[in-house]
Amino acid sequence: MTSTIALYVIPIAALAVSFAKSRQNTKLALKKAWKSFENILPQFLSILVIIGIMLAILTPEQISSMIGSESGWFGVIIASVIGAITLIPGFIAFPLAAALLKSGAGYMQIAAFISTLMMVGVVTMPV
Repeated sequence: MTSTIALYVIPIAALAVSFAKSRQNTKLALKKAWKSFENILPQFLSILVIIGIMLAILTPEQISSMIGSESGWFGVIIASVIGAITLIPGFIAFPLAAALLKSGAGYMQIAAFISTLMMVGVVTMPV
């Protein structure tokens, strides 16, 4: 509970200090942050919807058979390919990994998924 409060209080305090130091620069920074948020929002929402639907449709047994610890290297390859082509920010990827682990995914497969998700990024590759 206290860490949650700290996660709200610290940025608000930093914003207040920034605002007190330079109102104009803080307003510009907030406008820039809002524009970035607007640009990311459609992709972010579509990923959340797709993940929500997938977790609702697939049973833990199906998830376990595809990327569970018994799936071996085939599951690692599946998780790696999915991670490489998926565009998910880190603050969504780690809770998703926890949900997949609870649903029966294997540690090695989730490690491959997170690694390729954070490092490969086929979607964001320059053309």
